Amino acid sequence: MFFPPFSEEKSRFERKFLVADMHYADIEQQVRVHPAAFSPIFHPRTINNIYFDSNEFDFFHDNVSGKGSRKKARIRWYNNLLGNIEKPVLEFKIREGMLGNKRSFPLKPFALDTHLTTKKLQAVFYASGLPDWALEVLLQLKPALLNCYRRKYFLSFDNKFRLTLDDQLTYYSIAGNNNTFVENYKSEDVIVELKYDKQNDDVAPAITNNLPFRLTKSSKYVNGVELLHPMFA
Repeated sequence: MFFPPFSEEKSRFERKFLVADMHYADIEQQVRVHPAAFSPIFHPRTINNIYFDSNEFDFFHDNVSGKGSRKKARIRWYNNLLGNIEKPVLEFKIREGMLGNKRSFPLKPFALDTHLTTKKLQAVFYASGLPDWALEVLLQLKPALLNCYRRKYFLSFDNKFRLTLDDQLTYYSIAGNNNTFVENYKSEDVIVELKYDKQNDDVAPAITNNLPFRLTKSSKYVNGVELLHPMFA
């Protein structure tokens, strides 16, 4: 399955920490008192994603097995989960080890409701002027997971490190048709993500060593599939 070549020059590090034994307020307090002087940027917002995978869940298995090269394809939008999606964005994420980059494409609006089908999503792809390679990839995939969570954004004083807090995670089962989104799982976990450019990796330990959280390799996509499709876990 063809994805665009991985570019180290445009890549950044993404380190994730799973926090399951602290209250959200305590986690945020740890961020605010960090020596890097993280401060809030933007406003908290809800992030929604439809993840795609092959019939054999190849992307999922590549992530679980720790394969060096890992891929994801998803549609992302903000605020309301269901209803008319006015500004969806298609994202292809490519990771080599801890480095990752992505390609993003705006999509035509569509409705996320019980009438959603794979064919309707494919019609959106065709109408959105995507490059040929992207269409070729998407036609080999199917909707695999729907999720949403609240995200709060922070930036270090030197503007080199961005940190986000994700909570209120909810995972929904999604299929090629007949979607009711009744089957879902709510997680009490909080995901802390630290993102920074490759050239700042030498000073990153000063940031991570002052975060009292457990580093994890699992992604929200992997967590959701394991919760809703235990036969793959």
